[in-house]
Amino acid sequence: MPTPHIEAIEEDIAKIVLMPGDPKRCEYIATNFLVGSRLVNSLRGATAYTGYYKDVRVTVFPSGMGIPSMGIYSHELFNNYNVDIIVRVGTAGAYDKSLKIYDILLATSAYSNTIFDEESLSKSINTINSSMELNTVIKQTASNLGLEIQTGRVHTVDAFYSFDDSAKNNAIKNECVAVEMEAFALLLNAKKYHKRATVIVTISDETYSDRELSAKEREVKLNSMITLTLESIIKFKK
Repeated sequence: MPTPHIEAIEEDIAKIVLMPGDPKRCEYIATNFLVGSRLVNSLRGATAYTGYYKDVRVTVFPSGMGIPSMGIYSHELFNNYNVDIIVRVGTAGAYDKSLKIYDILLATSAYSNTIFDEESLSKSINTINSSMELNTVIKQTASNLGLEIQTGRVHTVDAFYSFDDSAKNNAIKNECVAVEMEAFALLLNAKKYHKRATVIVTISDETYSDRELSAKEREVKLNSMITLTLESIIKFKK
C-alpha cells in the first residue's frame, strides 16, 4: 500500500530497482533504456518509472540526496513494496588518485561515521559490505562487455560542504577510495531486511584536483554505468 512518501501501489514497483539520486536521471534512464516505461510515482517530486529492459521488469526510483532520504526510500521499497534488489547508480568524488573522471567504481563496502546505524539498528556499525552475489555478477558482466571498472570502499558522508579534512583523512585510513552520500544507508537497510543491494558510481569529480563534471553531464553522461547495471541485474530475473 502507499506510504507517506510513495504513492505507488505494490504492483507498480518491480522487484529489481535502480536508484539514482536525481529524479531527472530516472527520467533519462526510463526514456533511453527501458521499453514501455510509465510513471508510477511523483509524490514529493520523486518521479519513478517502471518498464522493461530485455523483458525484465525494472523500476528506476530516485533516492534523493543524503543518508536520510536514501534511508526512507530504500526502507519503504524493501519493507513496504517487497523489493528484492536495489542498485544505487550515482556519482562520487575520488579520493584515490588512481580514480579519474568517468571511471566506474563498484563499491565493495561503505564506511561512515553517521549515527544512522545507531538510530536505525540500535547498534554502532561503521562499515557495511555490498552484496557479494551482485558484485560477482557485475564484475563478470563488465568483463563480458569489455568494460574496465574499479572496486573499492566508499565513504558515505552527511555534509557535502565540509572544510574539515579530518573526516576525509580518517576515511582514507579506513581504505576508502571515493566519497558519496547515500551508499551506507542503502546497504544498512539491505542488511536489516535481508535483501540484496550494491552501489555503482561514476567518478564525477577528483577531490585531489579541480576537475569535475557539470550538472548536465552528471545527468546524461553516465551511459556505460547504466548499461553495465542493467545488463547485470537482468541475470537475476525470476
